[in-house]
Amino acid sequence: MSEQEKTLRDVPVGGSAVVRKLTGDGAVKRRIMDMGLTKGTQLQVHKVAPLGDPIEITVRGFELSLRKDEAEHVLVN
Repeated sequence: MSEQEKTLRDVPVGGSAVVRKLTGDGAVKRRIMDMGLTKGTQLQVHKVAPLGDPIEITVRGFELSLRKDEAEHVLVN
């Protein structure tokens, strides 16, 4: 991953982004897609736990919590 690629982990609380690409192996990628995070999906970060794990986002009108390692597989604009 290059330095300029931004992941979901990099989006600040209150910020929004659009999913650009999903990375990772088959099982991880499938799990993220099953949660509704697909290319072109708009999302907003609402909360991040004190130690950074989990991250709470709104996607497709519902609240979703992701672990840091899952958020690193979601590249955003």
